[in-house]
Amino acid sequence: MIHIENVSKTFTLHNQSSAVIRVMEGATFDVAKGECVALTGDSGAGKSTLMRMIYGNYLAATGTIRVGETDVACAAPREIIALRRQTLGYVSQFLRVVPRVATLDVVAEPLLSVGCPREQALDRARDLLTRLNIPQTLWGLSPTTFSGGEQQRVNIARGFAHTYPALLLDEPTASLDATNRATVLSLIDEAKARGAAIIGIFHDKPARDHVADREIDVSAFTPAKVA
Repeated sequence: MIHIENVSKTFTLHNQSSAVIRVMEGATFDVAKGECVALTGDSGAGKSTLMRMIYGNYLAATGTIRVGETDVACAAPREIIALRRQTLGYVSQFLRVVPRVATLDVVAEPLLSVGCPREQALDRARDLLTRLNIPQTLWGLSPTTFSGGEQQRVNIARGFAHTYPALLLDEPTASLDATNRATVLSLIDEAKARGAAIIGIFHDKPARDHVADREIDVSAFTPAKVA
């Protein structure tokens, strides 16, 4: 479902005489349907950089990043938008939404964007918000006013609303209490059971051990360690 082959990344420091920094070379691996792969490695190894390339936020310098039938490394913007709407979900550590939009609509939006009937989408949003212990009194308010923990749980609900065939998870259990952490792990298990291919960053080792089928040390792709 996800195919990464010979991916490299450089950054150009325009404020430092256009110096070019090589941050990744030769990244190659596959993620099958129903499999969860955890990215590991020291801070700065390139875990988040690789995730952003897969999602299309960063442009790869070389290589193939295929999600389903789309090669993100060379796809047109409209193809990236379609991929994100229908195929590739991303649960980041931070909630970014339009202000003044109600929480219920924020969570339902990924379903509405693919043509799901509104009441069905809202039912799914209600179920997820309930499971993640967001009080019903908050559902009509904008999540931009919520605490950091509440925003994180809204972000998780939004990321799992649509049954994406592929998912990117960036620290989905960070800073959660035991009850909500268990709920998130259950959501990941459910996504795997329905066949989603998942790539995640989990600094919470017990969570990583619970959901990951295998680990990939991104440090192996840093230029100093590439043969």
